[in-house]
Amino acid sequence: MSLVIATPQLLATAALDLASIGSQVSAANAAAAMPTTEVVAAAADEVSAAIAGLFGAHARQYQALSVQVAAFHEQFVQALTAAAGRYASTEAAVERSLLGAVNAPTEALLGRPLIGNGADGTAPGQPGAAGGLLFGNGGNGAAGGFGQTGGSGGAAGLIGNGGNGGGLCYLCGLLWPV
Repeated sequence: MSLVIATPQLLATAALDLASIGSQVSAANAAAAMPTTEVVAAAADEVSAAIAGLFGAHARQYQALSVQVAAFHEQFVQALTAAAGRYASTEAAVERSLLGAVNAPTEALLGRPLIGNGADGTAPGQPGAAGGLLFGNGGNGAAGGFGQTGGSGGAAGLIGNGGNGGGLCYLCGLLWPV
């Protein structure tokens, strides 16, 4: 049994935060590049020139390293974003298969799922679908067409709320969708 839990939403948020941090660090590196790599000697003697050259060389090495770090950072953000997407799609697939297995017998016998929310009506005047018998909210009815009554809300399960009915639309011909 795995003791690690991955939350796709948190992974996606972390990827966005890391991308923001990366762009801020890149902006700071770009702003610091000129003043640090082109150090002017403090005096006209050879010691000052050597120290300025040493500081400039270290700054150029830092800039070269920061380019490599930025490339690694970008790859890490891409990998984290991809992982969030993969976890989310896997979670959705597992949920669909589990709901299908749980709801199949009830739908075959009664024409209604055991658990799950009902779908909202989409066509003018279409009622919302019923929620699951045990647990689920009914879908909302769609608004009616011009001068037509809206669809009724879907029935709720034992635990859940019924869907809202769609309203009567007097101006749907002018303003559709409402």
